[in-house]
Amino acid sequence: MSELPRWEVFKQDGPGKVHQAVGSVHAGDGQHALFTARSVFARRPAAVSLWVARADHIFALTKQELDAGKGVEAGEGGTFHVFGKKTNRRSMVLGDHLGTLEAGNPQAALDAARAQYGNELLVWWLVPESALVRSVDSADTVESWFAPAKDKTYKQQSSYGVVGQHASAHNRAIRGGDHD
Repeated sequence: MSELPRWEVFKQDGPGKVHQAVGSVHAGDGQHALFTARSVFARRPAAVSLWVARADHIFALTKQELDAGKGVEAGEGGTFHVFGKKTNRRSMVLGDHLGTLEAGNPQAALDAARAQYGNELLVWWLVPESALVRSVDSADTVESWFAPAKDKTYKQQSSYGVVGQHASAHNRAIRGGDHD
């Protein structure tokens, strides 16, 4: 599967919450990436929306790269979604959606984002609007995509008959009773 392009996944846990970069999947196209992301990142009930974008369409820089004077690659202007990682404390989230801005090119977008959101972020991601593929934003889609996970219950090991018993008890049950 690694021969397929890598797509970054952005998940919204609930209405009014921001999308967060949560990881990546490999997929042939945007719809495939959404379905794969749903299976990997939205199996638990906390999700109402997914966005994906090909990793090679995202402009990303770390604080160390910025401090060393590195900039982003040339590209087209337009609308950019700005994501940033503020701390290493939450390792499961790679970055929060900070906002959206218009810029003539990716470097101008990064400069505007740094002026607006500060220079202390550990990682900056600029995602062009044209690169995003989104789950449909409707109540029906939210119910059909994310509701099945609400019914999942976690079973304790003791809920399973064999787990927690000595193997001889299981073997006796298979043989038809206590003959030992």
